[in-house]
Amino acid sequence: MTRGNQRDTDRARALARAKGGAGTGKSTLKTAESDAEKVRQKQAAAEAKKAAEAANAKPASGGVVKQKFDIK
Repeated sequence: MTRGNQRDTDRARALARAKGGAGTGKSTLKTAESDAEKVRQKQAAAEAKKAAEAANAKPASGGVVKQKFDIK
């Protein structure tokens, strides 16, 4: 059991939570959504960079390298 000041403090915190105090804590759902959005943006940027590098890195021979084999 809590005693004295702890009980009063806990009651005050519970009352603040019940009122919906916006600044009292972090919402894990909102945090997860914002983190997921950041990851999506980072992945999109990485894919765009990769596509740009692939477009700029074309070989001079036209792309396909053919090898000849002498079979005797």
